[in-house]
Amino acid sequence: MNREIAVVAFAQTDHRRAGEELSEVELLMPVLHDVLARTGLRTADLDFVCSGSCDYLAGRAFSFTLALDGVGAWPPISESHVEMDGAWALYEAWTKLLTGDADTALVYAYGKSSPGSLRDVLTRQLDPYYVAPLWPDSVALAALQAQALIDAGEADEPALAAVAARDRENAAGNPHAQLRGPVPHGDHVVRPLRRGDCPPVGDGAAAVILAAGERARALAARPAWIRGIDHRVEAHALGVRDLTDSPSTRLAAEHAGAFERPVDTAELHAPFTSQEIVLRKALRLDGTVRVNPSGGALAANPVMAAGLIRIGEAAARIHRGASDRALAHATSGPCLQQNLVAVLEGDPR
Repeated sequence: MNREIAVVAFAQTDHRRAGEELSEVELLMPVLHDVLARTGLRTADLDFVCSGSCDYLAGRAFSFTLALDGVGAWPPISESHVEMDGAWALYEAWTKLLTGDADTALVYAYGKSSPGSLRDVLTRQLDPYYVAPLWPDSVALAALQAQALIDAGEADEPALAAVAARDRENAAGNPHAQLRGPVPHGDHVVRPLRRGDCPPVGDGAAAVILAAGERARALAARPAWIRGIDHRVEAHALGVRDLTDSPSTRLAAEHAGAFERPVDTAELHAPFTSQEIVLRKALRLDGTVRVNPSGGALAANPVMAAGLIRIGEAAARIHRGASDRALAHATSGPCLQQNLVAVLEGDPR
């Protein structure tokens, strides 16, 4: 645990509703070229490559092997893949560097949600015996969580609308966001969630480069050091959980060191407005913390890449001196089932 590891570069696509003319490889390749160019590295210079994606989105088994065409797998490379958001691929790469088996790593993630019905596809995450046969979609489950917050007196519909307005106002300065600036809150999709409370469906990709120790300092003027990272999971059965709280997020944050000193920025992977309220409470974020300056998942939510983007956005703010200590959060599964928290810091200025 004494080895310092940092995010030294981050790149992402311009997220959009549908990139029908692009395959996953064509979507990914410009991002890989961009992130490598930021460090001057070539694929041959990387000690490890790890990716995150989902076969259900692609509609075919082992779809991630095609994406390796964009990386270049010859001469042979050390490579791994997780069937999760790219934030969990970053966690695997971090552990690889931590052991000393590698000094540099490329982490990338991508998702094309446009070809099918995302709300139906995500039902495959559910408990296959008791919940999945009922086909509750992702928005309906998020609405259950939102209603639980309202019933507990911790939110109401205007409070949810305020979250959406703030995040999308922040996104006005993000050239990569799918939705920017004022967006009509719209009618109910599933009560109490309105269209503005839900994330846009879109296609996108992202990539980061990790490096250890002096190698990181050679590749970036101000590396974003990962001071702690941890992930935890809630019970699979929704009926045994308090949907107004996220103990797994709180525990991951505690083990990542998030509560040791205040953070100035938090990038939260909250696809629904109600989830941002739950996360703010679990992470003890007050009004002094800048939350989702990029606009968050309400501005762009490429499934399988949105969590990695939260880490990349937090790191990018440290790179350019806009933040000194930032928290990044990623989630997977219904109602904040799995949660990852990372704490990043820049060198003192």
